[in-house]
Amino acid sequence: MAVETIDPAGLPKPDGWRQLAVGTGSRVVFLSGQVARTAAGEPVGTGDLAAQTEQAYLNIATGLAAAGATFDDVLRLTMYVVDWSLPKWAEVTAGAQRAAARLGADVVRPTTLIGVATLAEPDFLIEIEATAIVA
Repeated sequence: MAVETIDPAGLPKPDGWRQLAVGTGSRVVFLSGQVARTAAGEPVGTGDLAAQTEQAYLNIATGLAAAGATFDDVLRLTMYVVDWSLPKWAEVTAGAQRAAARLGADVVRPTTLIGVATLAEPDFLIEIEATAIVA
């Protein structure tokens, strides 16, 4: 496996992410921010942050597969969430857990979450970027 995730002693215990990932592969994959759209461009989960999070994770898995990667190869995720507030973390986590169950994958990775005023289209509530490394 090209990625080892670590939660070292001396750093806060994470809830829904990892503190670090160490990559040892030879190809780096940068996946553009994924949103709640199907392959046909149809919106998913309008107004539902958990559903949009789930779809974004599913789209990440599709993009990773095209590069010969899986979530096991993901070094980090960056999430952009519209009008972020702490209570929304439960919805983001629920969507990630549903995607993990559907994919049969561990999607918990080092993650940065950034609150934003808006995203590229008015119905987007979340956008998630991924960086992976493939051996």
